[in-house]
Amino acid sequence: MPLPLLSSIASNIELAPDGIWASPFISAVSYPGEDNDACFAVEANSFWFTHRNECILDVVRTFPPLEAFFDIGGGNGFVAKMLQDNGIDVVLVEPGLDGVRNALRRGISNVVRSTLRDAGFLPSVLPAVGLFDVVEHIQDDHAFMSDIFRHLIPGGRVYLTVPAFQWLWSHEDVQAGHWRRYTLNNICALLDNSGFQVEFATYFFAFLILPIFFSRVLPFRFYLARKTDIHQTLHHDHQIVNPIANRLISWFRNRELARIAVGRPLKLGGSCLVVARKPGP
Repeated sequence: MPLPLLSSIASNIELAPDGIWASPFISAVSYPGEDNDACFAVEANSFWFTHRNECILDVVRTFPPLEAFFDIGGGNGFVAKMLQDNGIDVVLVEPGLDGVRNALRRGISNVVRSTLRDAGFLPSVLPAVGLFDVVEHIQDDHAFMSDIFRHLIPGGRVYLTVPAFQWLWSHEDVQAGHWRRYTLNNICALLDNSGFQVEFATYFFAFLILPIFFSRVLPFRFYLARKTDIHQTLHHDHQIVNPIANRLISWFRNRELARIAVGRPLKLGGSCLVVARKPGP
């Protein structure tokens, strides 16, 4: 189904000459502004971003969106482009200027520069919402998810990923502007308390728990972690050059994808992936 005119469902955005819909005022967010460009430089060749996309696509195929998919806080549009390439009408909603510019470069057709609240979306107008590593940046996550619930149409779905386990907290979480990490029980309880019905919930990135613990958590706990350049950190963490390590990671990725594709949740992982539905027809 064709997308509706965005101004008919959001009261506070206008289309600019550069093709970006934008709200006149954009609230501050808990996310470093330079991180979008840093991520853009590594996303296409990153095993982490690629595996997250593959897991997201599997659950989207199993639990398809109703009409258009609104990727809230979608950064550079890496997820949005994958969904768009698979025949899904996508609207990217991102407050960062670098992010929306990169999304346009990627070929995202519908880009809104705004936060969810600043855009002024009307109640019950969004068929599907994606929140991919977004909720951990929100201080009042219950109020935020209640807003998502209010904006979704009855029967609409929310798809989200969040970092897992507070005991994996490290300097990288602080630097990224996170407020917390989650367990599946935490995030499912948040969704339940916001009115949603959880349809599927799993951990993923199980193979990263030990590397995260030894390379990030222990240095952080023993005050050995130092502030590093985000470009260097992302290049080091996301570009695996060792062929043996690459084959091992590919084996673990395929194993996780096979389970998620048939609806078998993983019991452990560095991230959570959840699909939930607003009750309705």
